[in-house]
Order: sequence, then structure tokens, then C-alpha cells
Amino acid sequence: MIVKQLSSLSEIDKDQWNSLTGFTYPFLRHEFLNALEQSGAVCAQTGWEPKHLLVYENNELIALMPLYLKHHSQGEYVFDHQWAQAYQQQGQDYYPKWLTAVPYSPCQGPRIIIQNPANPTEVLALLIAFIQEQSSIQGISSWHCLFPVNDQAELLSAAGLLIRSDVQFHWHNLGYRDFADYLERFSSAKRKQVKRERRRVDEQGIEFLHLPGREITESQWTAFYLFYQMTYIKRGMRPYLPLDFFLTIAATMPENLLLILAIKDQRNVGAALSLLGETTLYGRYWGCYEEFNSLHFEACYYQGINYCLLNKLSHFDSGAQGEHKIARGFEPVLTHSAHWLQNQEFAQAIKRFLDREQKHIEQYRDYAQTLLPFKQT
Repeated sequence: MIVKQLSSLSEIDKDQWNSLTGFTYPFLRHEFLNALEQSGAVCAQTGWEPKHLLVYENNELIALMPLYLKHHSQGEYVFDHQWAQAYQQQGQDYYPKWLTAVPYSPCQGPRIIIQNPANPTEVLALLIAFIQEQSSIQGISSWHCLFPVNDQAELLSAAGLLIRSDVQFHWHNLGYRDFADYLERFSSAKRKQVKRERRRVDEQGIEFLHLPGREITESQWTAFYLFYQMTYIKRGMRPYLPLDFFLTIAATMPENLLLILAIKDQRNVGAALSLLGETTLYGRYWGCYEEFNSLHFEACYYQGINYCLLNKLSHFDSGAQGEHKIARGFEPVLTHSAHWLQNQEFAQAIKRFLDREQKHIEQYRDYAQTLLPFKQT
């Protein structure tokens, strides 16, 4: 087996890449990652240098892994700024670092794609050896793999990487007939709260339009993008993604897109864009100009739950953070990241930190579980 490194997704044929990744997880599709690069959202200037790895055996592609050389820790949703500060205090450089992740997307999924019947342990050992060798040659501090699925986190742990956990809130479809059937699982007080929130949206005269990717017009994309920008502008930030990114994925992977527009008095007042997997709805981008009572909850959560119920999707991943999701029935789940650091003294110090942090994370997960709105059984 040999490893080849790419400086751009454009260096590999789309069909060849997708023949390994498949189409069940939209964030690893060639179309998605390449749109990030071609739109300028991911490049050296933004601190995300593509350095993707391919593994060949007898000239056949048997594995791949997205990889970036990062010059900061923005857009990752796994916060290691304190680690960078510790390096700086000791006169060492934490950046650049290697990062295996989907840029700007804290969604669990496969991070290393290995074709059967290749041995995952052997392929991973080869990739780690390559990363460690290049880290020594180039003076790169570390490698981080963010939001892998659980079995890959276990594989990375077995290979010697440090595992860090966090909590997200996800919705699970237990075979509910419709939204009313779902609410029957709630306690009386919590059920009334959700109904009251939904009623307030109706009373403000707001309606919702669900648009599959192929049906979204250019003017609707422009309207969505203005809402998306406002989410960042309100926080004094520039948006990570340009309009070109969205227009590109609209043209290349529309079957994976769902736009929910909130409409009042025949004008758009908010929008939520989600990506579709085989069994999962991924809530990703939201924005509005003016605040309406309960609009965020309806557009980003209740409308998504309705979509999952109507389309028999089993899982709704609505993104990172957000304790307000608990009262709407989104359950706490552990997510993971894996970390290798070249400096062994720092690695040992971070391991001690992670051991302590893990206990608090699990306690928080267990406490959040007690706050769910469901009836006691």
C-alpha cells in the first residue's frame, strides 16, 4: 500500500472519490468538499489548506481521508484554544496542525473511508505513519480527527490517539405516526409548551415552504443567503461560506438539500437549510432579519421533525450545542474527537486533562437526560 497526498479535490476524479464515499453521508461527497475549495471558503488564505490522503494498493484506490493543514482553530466546533495557548507559553508552535474533519460542519460521520476487504487497522496504521513522518519533516504539531462515528473513534483509540468527548442533542424517530403522536410521549406540561410555541407562530401569520434542492430558484437562494449572513453579522462576524458555495452544491448535489422558508405577508422572513443523508436530516444553516416569537424553534426544529416523520427518516442531527433543544425532545448523545500530538510531554498533560474532562462530560450527559420532556416510565 502507498499513500498519495492531494492539494485539491480537483486532482481526483469525482466518480472515483464517490465510489468509496458513497452518497449516504453528504458531507464527504466530492461535490460538497470540492465546492468548499472552489468557492474559496477552504484554502490557504482562510487557514484551511487541503492535503487529502489517498491509499492505493496495486494501483487501486482502497482508502481515502479528508485532511487539512490548519493555521487556526476556527470553524471546528472542538475547542483546543487552551492547548494552543499552552504551547505558546512554552515557546512552541501549535499551528500549523493537521485536521481531518468536514470544514465548518460539526456533524458525526465517517472520516476514513476504507474499501472492503482492506484491513482497517493496517490502513489506519499506514495513514498515521505517513502523518507522523510528515509532521516530523514539516514541523507540524499534531493531528486531530473530529466527529468520527463511534466505531472509527474506537479504532483511533486502539491506534493510540487520545479521545475527547462532548455532548450534542439529536432527535430520534421511534416510529411516530405524526407530530401529534410524537407529542403523546411528552408530559402534559411540556406538551402544552410545544403546542403553545407552534400556536404563536401560526398567530403571527407565518407559513412554511419546504423546497427540495431542485426546486429552489436563484432568487430564493439569494434570499436564504442574506438570512444566513445575518446570523454572523449579528455576532460581529463574517460568514464562513460565500454564496458561490451554496449555488455550487445546488447545481451539483440538489438531491441532498432541503430549504425551509418562513413566509409572512408574502415575504420571506427566515430560512433554514438542511442536508439530507440516507436516514438522517442534518440541520445546518439558519437566519432571519427580525425576531418573531418562537420562529427559530419552529423553523429549525419542529419543521425538521415534521419532515423526518413524513419521510420516514430515523435521525435528526440539528448541529452543535443548544440546551434549548432538550425541551423539544432532542436527546443528549456523546460525540468524539481523536488527537495525536508529536510532543509527548504535551500529550501526557492533555491526556490527564481529558481524563478529568471525560467524567464531567458524562455527568453532564446523564444530567441532561433527566431534563427531557418525556413522561416518566
